[in-house]
Amino acid sequence: MNRDIKSAPDTASIDPEQLVDVSLDEALAMAVNLHRSGNAELAESLYRRVLQADPASPDALHFLGVLLHQRDRSDEAVELIERSIALDPGQPDRYNNLGNVLLERGEFERAADVYGQAITLQPGHADAHNNLGVLLRALQRGDEAEQAYRRAIALNPEHVDAYNNLGMLLAARGATHDAVACYCKAITLKPLNAQSRKLLGVAYYTIGEIDKAGEVFRQWLADEPDHPIARHMLAACSGLDVPPRAADAYVAATFDAFADSFDAKLERLNYRAPSLLVETLGRLAAADETLIVLDAGCGTGLCGSLLKPYAARLLGVDLSAGMLTRAAARQVYDKLYKGELTAFLTAHDAAFDIIVSADTLVYFGELGGVARAACQALRPGGLLLFTVEACDAGVAAGYRINPHGRYSHSGPYVADQLRAAGFELLQMAPAVLRSEAGEDVHGLVVAARKP
Repeated sequence: MNRDIKSAPDTASIDPEQLVDVSLDEALAMAVNLHRSGNAELAESLYRRVLQADPASPDALHFLGVLLHQRDRSDEAVELIERSIALDPGQPDRYNNLGNVLLERGEFERAADVYGQAITLQPGHADAHNNLGVLLRALQRGDEAEQAYRRAIALNPEHVDAYNNLGMLLAARGATHDAVACYCKAITLKPLNAQSRKLLGVAYYTIGEIDKAGEVFRQWLADEPDHPIARHMLAACSGLDVPPRAADAYVAATFDAFADSFDAKLERLNYRAPSLLVETLGRLAAADETLIVLDAGCGTGLCGSLLKPYAARLLGVDLSAGMLTRAAARQVYDKLYKGELTAFLTAHDAAFDIIVSADTLVYFGELGGVARAACQALRPGGLLLFTVEACDAGVAAGYRINPHGRYSHSGPYVADQLRAAGFELLQMAPAVLRSEAGEDVHGLVVAARKP
């Protein structure tokens, strides 16, 4: 490229509209640096300025497509990356990135095809093999996924993501000790990798080695004293300094990290909480679209379409921005809010006819505060329905934190907290909420009414 674009040398304060004679190559490099540093808005503006000067720049089209996907504008991303490939079809990285976008959109057949094209162009493309493994696992083709991960590792013995992905596959198959070896290798290669540390801790508590899990999180917290996941998981595994509920930062970080894979993961775990709650709701209220309904802790919106028949207005609230993006894509909510549940309920006095909360209160230990807030937020006669994981009635506090980081509650404790908050208890039914590590997760499906 030999034409010029107006630009500026300081990428921290660049204004693409006030530029002085910088080549297209320099402007594109500047945009890439902004992109990598997390300055998405300025990077997008500068990519577009490059494309104004050279609409057929395959690099600018490709990088802008990647950026737009990261900004949840995947339709535009696919179009731009496909245009970049059409202009310059010999670059395997472009096929690999297009495959990543298609995979997250659930377009598995197209994703498999473009990953295959990347590998055809460059058989030693370790990232493409690793990403193909992710796709194959999503298609429940575990043997082929394992082969793809191992091929990625053979091509790049320092591929941390491939070790973590192989470990997760092995753990899901019950080969947890082999998974531990994968995570340990990943940590050896990249000692401060948060994903590897979390997965190693999870693997240890899955095989019952709680002390080793606690030590993983203790070392992690020593290295990163403010890391919310390390802090919470250390409390969960050690039983020390247990918070009355999970910190906002822990919940947001945890769910932002796997928002894209959340639905697929729960499908593999036979997740039943939303359907159980709505079945209960169907016995207590008519589906007549006259009610104001809140999906409390809405996540990706798995409850949304089930609740819509009851709602004149359907609202959702969640702490995770990533989850809310996925929920919005379902186009069933009238409005979505980002916020902590108790504070949100407290700020909405007598605003709702129905509040439904699927597996959100498992991140609360003490339930009195959120129960009082829910009662305040309901209109007279309003219904509260939720699930919690169950523990024995003999637990002294009525609840406990578990090594996986969630809380479980006893039936008598839940009933006492609801009555103290002003509710009439209508139902407390035992149920299997999902499976985890090959075991049923037992819980309670609870319904209460505000008098």
